[in-house]
Amino acid sequence: MSNEKSPFIVEGKLADNERLKRESNNLRGTITTDLKDDLTGGFTADNFQLIRFHGMYQQDDRDIRAERAKQKLEPLHNVMLRARLPGGVITPDQWLAIDKFAADHTMYGSIRLTTRQTFQFHGVLKPKIKSMHQMLNKAGIDSIATAGDVNRNVLCTSNPVESELHLQAFEWAKKISEHLLPKTRAYAEIWLDGEKVETTEKPVEPILGDNYLPRKFKTTVVIPPQNDVDVHANDLNFVAIAENGQLVGFNVLVGGGLAMTHGDKSTYPRKASDFGFIPLENTLEVAAAVVTTQRDWGNRVNRKNAKTKYTLERVGVDNFKAEVEKRAGVTFQESRPYEFTDRGDRFGWVEGIDGKYHLTVFIENGRILDYLGKTLKTGCAEIAKIHKGDFRLTANQNLIIAGVPPQDKDKIEALAREHGLIAPSISNQRLDSMACVALPTCPLAMAEAERYLPDAVTELEGLLAKHGLEEDSVIFRVTGCPNGCGRAMLSEVGLVGKGPGKYNLHLGGNREGTRIPRMYRENISEQEIMAELDTLLGQWAKEREAGEAFGDYVVRAGVVKPVVDSARDFYDE
Repeated sequence: MSNEKSPFIVEGKLADNERLKRESNNLRGTITTDLKDDLTGGFTADNFQLIRFHGMYQQDDRDIRAERAKQKLEPLHNVMLRARLPGGVITPDQWLAIDKFAADHTMYGSIRLTTRQTFQFHGVLKPKIKSMHQMLNKAGIDSIATAGDVNRNVLCTSNPVESELHLQAFEWAKKISEHLLPKTRAYAEIWLDGEKVETTEKPVEPILGDNYLPRKFKTTVVIPPQNDVDVHANDLNFVAIAENGQLVGFNVLVGGGLAMTHGDKSTYPRKASDFGFIPLENTLEVAAAVVTTQRDWGNRVNRKNAKTKYTLERVGVDNFKAEVEKRAGVTFQESRPYEFTDRGDRFGWVEGIDGKYHLTVFIENGRILDYLGKTLKTGCAEIAKIHKGDFRLTANQNLIIAGVPPQDKDKIEALAREHGLIAPSISNQRLDSMACVALPTCPLAMAEAERYLPDAVTELEGLLAKHGLEEDSVIFRVTGCPNGCGRAMLSEVGLVGKGPGKYNLHLGGNREGTRIPRMYRENISEQEIMAELDTLLGQWAKEREAGEAFGDYVVRAGVVKPVVDSARDFYDE
């Protein structure tokens, strides 16, 4: 951190996470000692937090927790690993490597595509953790900084490469990811048996700082008009601006985020603020300046108010922006015009500029596993064995089989159909629905999300049909807790878990992902939710204007007031 004392630093007793980061020896802690302890499947308190910086969360199967307690057994501790895949690109060989590991060495056997445009392994027991990292390294993948108080996996609009602009944007996503990575060798030393470099100099993290960031930090690169990465869910966003089909720079949006805490009105979702335009050559300097400003000014006393969105509200957008300009040595220009018109994935085949084809397939909840009559995991592996292009994971939990030569198109499609990756019919509503993992593995989940979503969508499809809306849909998202992983706070209809079978119902977001929905009903059951939606969908069918989306209708009709400034009116009912 800078030696100059800023008036914007929060004074007070530091959160305990600041102690453990300071004492961690640049993220090493005593993880290697814990790995040797076979009396428990878990990690000690500090290492429980530190393994997050290495891309893992300690979890247990909550479905069997009570039964194990009766048997006087500790919870079935395991880890969830999240890989680092800037822009979500993965090769067929890499896919086959992760497919085999998921089948052989995880409790659930699945590959889970996430809203962070990467994949997760769930249910890896302690004896297999090190070999998992070594397998990933051999395949050219790692999980560095995909969790913890660092910049996480950098998202990029995942539409297939139809123009040079998409390729240029993806290259910048990779550059930003590398630039903001931790420089400590802890990952290589612990998991890859990397050689420890003896030095008398204290290790330096030039961007993240020796205490790393106050809280997690998320970055995206987005290409209008597709807002498929949901920019307003992220701390730092680079909106691609093109001239004559070539990338010339970015509009920079800072301070978005969706997480909140039930009952704590000092927490709220927030849209990102537009700082202005920068030319390409300033991209990395501006990225570093935003991160270091948040590093130095973010709240290290109260973690619930530690994210960038709260820093901007506390110090003022203009002050934060001026500090970024000072540190980066640039002046933001006036933002260039752009428009978001959609944020869903485009399913089916698309032809690229190079004559190759790209097939986007729908993966409900992102869970790639073999089901009865729908062998998704086997199908992906069979495609990987013959595919000459690559795979692209989307921020909406779907999969693109990209770069298919014309002569391979029929073979790829036949395999996709054989294994249920292309279904005969999927409703628009199912395509526009999404959930986080939640139970049984996420320790924070208060209610079901992934396991509830399929049935909830079926009910919603029935309601739409009842009111003559079969071809319509609403952006529908479910999260098991208020942390926001399912991005319900940017949906037209959002459910936020409050307890077993109970949710807060939020309404009034828009299809473009630029408006936060307001809470309409609190702590209601699944049956009550569907009853409310039945009434409202009926009203929408009768009263909507031409082309009017559901979220826009409930705002215009006065069902909910629009959230204009979430820091000030999100809780104004």
